[in-house]
Amino acid sequence: MASILRFRKLCYVEPAVKCSSLSIKSFDHTPKNTKKDESFVPPPPPPPVAVTPLEVLSDKKKRRRKEPKEWRCLDWCCWMIGYLCTTWWLLLVVFNSLPGFQVPESPGTKLKREGLTALHPVVLVPGIVTGGLELWEGRPCAEGLFRKRLWGGSFTEIFKRPLCWLEHMSLDNETGLDPPGIRVRAVPGLVAADYFAPGYFVWAVLIENLARIGYEGKNLHMTAYDWRLSFQNTEVRDQALSRLKSKIELMFVSNGYKKVVVVPHSMGVLYFLHFLKWVEAPAPMGGGAGPGWCAKHIKAIMNIGPAFLGVPKTVSSLFSAEAKDIAFARAMAPGVLDSEILGLQTLEHIMRVTRTWDSIMSLIPKGGETIWGNTDWSPEEGYDCDPTKKKYLQASSTDRSQSTNETDGKLGFRVEDPVRYGRIISFGKETSQVPSSELPAFDSKEFSRGRTQQKSNSSCGDVWTEYDEMSRESIRAIAENKAYTARTLTDLLHFVAPKMMRRTEAHFSHGIADNLDDPKYSHYKYWSNPLETKLPDAPDMEIYCLYGVGIPTERSYVYRLSPSDRCKSIPFRIDSSADGSDGGCLRSGVYFVDGDETVPVLSAGFMCAKGWRGKNRFNPSGSPTYIREYKHKAPALLEGRGLESGAHVDIMGNVALIEDVMRVAAGATGTEVGGDRIYSDILRMSERINLRL
Repeated sequence: MASILRFRKLCYVEPAVKCSSLSIKSFDHTPKNTKKDESFVPPPPPPPVAVTPLEVLSDKKKRRRKEPKEWRCLDWCCWMIGYLCTTWWLLLVVFNSLPGFQVPESPGTKLKREGLTALHPVVLVPGIVTGGLELWEGRPCAEGLFRKRLWGGSFTEIFKRPLCWLEHMSLDNETGLDPPGIRVRAVPGLVAADYFAPGYFVWAVLIENLARIGYEGKNLHMTAYDWRLSFQNTEVRDQALSRLKSKIELMFVSNGYKKVVVVPHSMGVLYFLHFLKWVEAPAPMGGGAGPGWCAKHIKAIMNIGPAFLGVPKTVSSLFSAEAKDIAFARAMAPGVLDSEILGLQTLEHIMRVTRTWDSIMSLIPKGGETIWGNTDWSPEEGYDCDPTKKKYLQASSTDRSQSTNETDGKLGFRVEDPVRYGRIISFGKETSQVPSSELPAFDSKEFSRGRTQQKSNSSCGDVWTEYDEMSRESIRAIAENKAYTARTLTDLLHFVAPKMMRRTEAHFSHGIADNLDDPKYSHYKYWSNPLETKLPDAPDMEIYCLYGVGIPTERSYVYRLSPSDRCKSIPFRIDSSADGSDGGCLRSGVYFVDGDETVPVLSAGFMCAKGWRGKNRFNPSGSPTYIREYKHKAPALLEGRGLESGAHVDIMGNVALIEDVMRVAAGATGTEVGGDRIYSDILRMSERINLRL
């Protein structure tokens, strides 16, 4: 054993030793007295080879390479993470080094360098859906969720306990308030709507940029309210309007008597329009501040993505819990959403919940056929959804004489098949296109008779939606070659959702006032409709309409009866098989016009373009109005949701819009920020609308 150890020492430590010869001599154990064959001549020994430690290690590595290595899941995960991190860092290097990929300077940094500082206090008013809601009291199934977000967060509870979540997000179907044993309240503070979900900003970018020029908690406020409730019920249950009034007064005094700049978004513009009337109306229905409160406290109202005249997609949401995304999904994967095997019935659950949210009813199109058109006419006629294929033709004298094809007298454009957008719901593609003379006459008494004669489908058992209370005959009668306009839609909704519409009639109105001095318009249900109320007496209060353009936006729908006649199902659906010609405005059962993907230009811009422009019966003090449109530009590589986006929510990160808001908050007037900036056809559309001013 000792000799072996000495051999290993010589070979590995002393490379000059000839191990081969040493090995022969050291381990020749032939006995000395043994006789050897004298004729045997041993072969000459091989030449000595010096073995170094590096060569020995190299031999070991080669042997290891030949051995197959077993990969574990941990090894695969580590390699994948390594590849992803390496790719991310490479893209980050490219983004920050190549020309055109540098991160642009933020509006706040740019304007701070120009010398802008915080001047007027700013109040932010979120719209529907974007504000957070948290649980204060719930049923046993919601154990452990006290003051946890049910809406506006990670939404994990939807997957953990979906039916419990739906129950707590619903309101009472009779009162429109809390169901017994449930209290869900708005999240207070700036965190209420800075992010809708992790990584998905709403107000966060605007707040950050305002902070760069000096804004903070004392001069920046987020209006927290439960967006599910009707506007007046936010005061009845939570005193939200009173708290907003007190907050504005406090900010006005504590910031050197500087007037407040209010920035509402989406449905928030209707909520604040309601507030403008409430705050000056006498108590107990109103805030009792008296005339002049708005003129004293408010400098400007900068409405982002305003839905002043409603949103057509609200109709499809209430009628069948659908919109273009659901229609496109059905077109791409027919049968998945309606699979009886899966039995998810997602749309039915959505309809049950959303029909209890009274605020949605504030978004039904307002102004009837005067604003939105009838079966023969609409203000958007002539719009081409594919601008690359517009045919510019000299308008004929015949076209000039007809309001349906009116032009500006210069070069106008026409599409081959005129779209009758006034038919907001049509059953069948042919019904949406045929002349009105071929449509069956609409009889509102038919709905009245149907409501008294309809019998519930008793075989369905438990009632899920109000459709389960209707007979199949009355459902089929609704869809027989019928087309519904903004005027007849209310009759249709009364027929299919009578409970919801009873609450709606108590809190909202969607018409046009003949005489605004009529005492009936002092009721709060008219206050959120700009066509049935006056602006306050505030001649210096500026009103802005800030919205995106250049994105196809839902305007009207082609419907059909659902092929399934099973219980607890929605009997109507958008006909995803209905398509127009290439580049046309009809895709998967949805007609499109110009807008910000949610609100059409007509709804967002009409009041600033015509309804409130100058002194008129809707704006008796002549408050100045400005239109600021933002042409949509798709985001570049690695740009996230885009710095020049015009989409309804993404526009909150639009650099130009943020600059406009900051300049006005810092003291600029509408003229100083550039006045009107218009890319759409809103002025021509407004001229086509025959509204008495």
